[in-house]
Amino acid sequence: MKRRNFIKNTALTTLGASLISPMVTLAAAPIVTHLESDDLSKSVLKDEFDVHFIAIGDWGRNGEYDQLEVAKQMGTWAANNPNNFVISVGDNFYPRGVVSEMDPLWHYSFENIYTAHSLQCDWYPVLGNHDYGSEPEAQVRYSKVSRRWNMPALYYSKEFALGKAGDKVLMLMIDTDPMLHENRKEQVAEQMKWINQTLESASADVKWKIIVGHHPYYTVGPRIKNYDTLTVREKLAPVFEAHKVDVYLSGHDHSLQHLKPEGFTHQFISGAGSELTDVSTGISYSRFQASDHGFMSFALNNKKIMVKAINAAGKVLYQTELNK
Repeated sequence: MKRRNFIKNTALTTLGASLISPMVTLAAAPIVTHLESDDLSKSVLKDEFDVHFIAIGDWGRNGEYDQLEVAKQMGTWAANNPNNFVISVGDNFYPRGVVSEMDPLWHYSFENIYTAHSLQCDWYPVLGNHDYGSEPEAQVRYSKVSRRWNMPALYYSKEFALGKAGDKVLMLMIDTDPMLHENRKEQVAEQMKWINQTLESASADVKWKIIVGHHPYYTVGPRIKNYDTLTVREKLAPVFEAHKVDVYLSGHDHSLQHLKPEGFTHQFISGAGSELTDVSTGISYSRFQASDHGFMSFALNNKKIMVKAINAAGKVLYQTELNK
């Protein structure tokens, strides 16, 4: 074969092989599977419970007083344990709330503090007394700025499904600060009417009733017998008993507590998100108290609630179970 023809034939053979080979490869290639990022997320962690949430309060201090350390541990906890949302029990911004939905404190005390991917979930806040120092309605309006801040009104309710049988947990997010002021009697009367009507109209599918407010109705912190605690107790204790409210969750005292006074309702205080206050020991209705930075984790199904108190180092200080 002449050298010119040899080179020509070799080139054509090589070109043909390069064209055919990819076609053969494509023909034999497996079907491509597309995965969404959620399919790979740790948020798919499962256990025997249907609803999980973290409760944190009295936190908004620009990262100081161990707020940042608690926030980091919350992120670690939520990354390694199932968690659906976060509840803030008030005093979200010290010293006097926020002046608008554009206040820089949103960044210094919230957005730039709770940065973990696992905490980019829904947050359901209530207001504390310090939040009333400026413009409380600004925290409602911020719900239209932030995807995770969900506060549709000064008080509101949420229902969450427990399993696939139609069972639910009903949560009332209430505004307790007006209860302490004589000039807000009409506002308080309107809210109390709403609380009673919402609880009365709860369907038979509601297995747990939880109310979230800022001020406790019992405490073993420094406000055991002060005006705040006694006034809120006078307003809410009859409601808790009449409607068999399972849990009242609050903050205000800067500690972690589980209290069981006389009656139906368990009181949990999770106000240890930044600055701490002292607790007293040896009080009969106290099952747990700790002046330690941290938060609480709640897990629910239609038969039980598991509650854990976790400090800023990740240690589970206390664990209890409520059963139906």
